[in-house]
Amino acid sequence: MLAAMLTVTLVATLATASLWQQWRAVEIEAADRSRVQSGWILSGAMDWSRLILIEDGRAGGADHLAEPWAIPLQEARLSSFLAADRYNTVTDSDTAMEAFLSGQINDAQGRLNVMNLIDEGKVSARAMTTFTKLFELLGLPQQQLADLAENLRLASEAATAEATPASSKSDSSTALLPQRIEQLVWMGLPPRTLTIITPFVTLLPVKTLLNVNTASPEALYAAVPTLAMATAQKLVTERNRSHFRTLGDAIKFAPEISNTANQDALSVTTRFFEVQGRLRIDDTTFQEHSLLQRDGLDVKILWRERGVLQENAAGGSTTVASGRSHER
Repeated sequence: MLAAMLTVTLVATLATASLWQQWRAVEIEAADRSRVQSGWILSGAMDWSRLILIEDGRAGGADHLAEPWAIPLQEARLSSFLAADRYNTVTDSDTAMEAFLSGQINDAQGRLNVMNLIDEGKVSARAMTTFTKLFELLGLPQQQLADLAENLRLASEAATAEATPASSKSDSSTALLPQRIEQLVWMGLPPRTLTIITPFVTLLPVKTLLNVNTASPEALYAAVPTLAMATAQKLVTERNRSHFRTLGDAIKFAPEISNTANQDALSVTTRFFEVQGRLRIDDTTFQEHSLLQRDGLDVKILWRERGVLQENAAGGSTTVASGRSHER
């Protein structure tokens, strides 16, 4: 009797182990299939975004928030874009098409570029004035801005030295130049400060101008030393009625912009765009974040980051990166 019970227990244990291994193999295969499928779909969405920007570039003129690229794609079932067969017989029972796509293209030059703080290896006095005004508006310590600018200068100097063949010296204690806004913590910026300034700043590879058609009132206020917040808000109100085709249109509502130095910091066109794509398959959400550069009709991807969106304990969401690529 005891031997029979031990035999039954052993068989049950082996069966359970075998079943678990099979379940694990199926789950791994399903996860890998979802990852590959999401990659192809998000890559297709990226190509779609590039086509939109190319067509916008073909039309020319100012870049503003009433253009097709600025209209976000609300979450839509993938089957609304694709037909399963020639007769379009997709039904609600088709689990293969239970995928939902959403995304948005944002003007990266609608925010202040942190890299403007460095000009030819030195800290730019003009950009320091801009960011000083922003930090004052947000109630942030000016010393943090000074530390950020100095660390960026040192990192830029080290990067230039490494790129020079004749140079054999490099300071290993100097942080690398950041490529994402969240990497500004490398420059000594506290996480709390980074969280506060993130809606108003960006990090682009070259010095850029602020687009008055897409910038927030806070960014406009900071970009023009003599501009009042009330005037900046008025600019936003007026451009929402009718976008500014030239800086001259904006000067009509804000004469402070007429200063030559201010005009050299502002524009009505954009070269850099951020693309956010999100794909939801069942309970898993894949997200891709990319930076695009447009020069005429040439739109290239500077970098792209893809990961799985996960809910955190505070009820928000975080992206766990699963892959980064640079295509400059």
